[in-house]
Amino acid sequence: MNPKEKEKRLKELNELQYRVTQEEGTEAPHSHAYNQFGEDGIYVDIVSGEPLFSSRDQYDAGCGWPSFTRPITDLVEKDDHKLWQRRTEVRSKEGDSHLGHVFPDGPRDQGGLRYCINGAALDFVPKDQMKERGYEALLELFSDENA
Repeated sequence: MNPKEKEKRLKELNELQYRVTQEEGTEAPHSHAYNQFGEDGIYVDIVSGEPLFSSRDQYDAGCGWPSFTRPITDLVEKDDHKLWQRRTEVRSKEGDSHLGHVFPDGPRDQGGLRYCINGAALDFVPKDQMKERGYEALLELFSDENA
């Protein structure tokens, strides 16, 4: 993503999306529609459009934010010492958007990680729109052997 594209996209974000992705903010728990979202598709960075998570890896962790067992692409991890505990912040690689944090308390049978992500940092691309929006290569995530 070139700087002009990013600048244009940042101007299109609402106040919450900007605060979360650019100022490392956090949305209120249980406030986003993606918390209890059941449609097949992928979640992409609201700024850059880079693919981040599959709905197949989403689960209800009861924490108040969309949670995933793994990303579908590499994320940037940074130590975060802002609150009372050491946490690991996750950011998108291309857009450098703050997404949320990863914790070691996820489902053990799926790797043990919980990616706790702000819904405001995400855009959802339904499976039936992935091809037209340029994510055709990721349709394999929804083949029967990956179910």
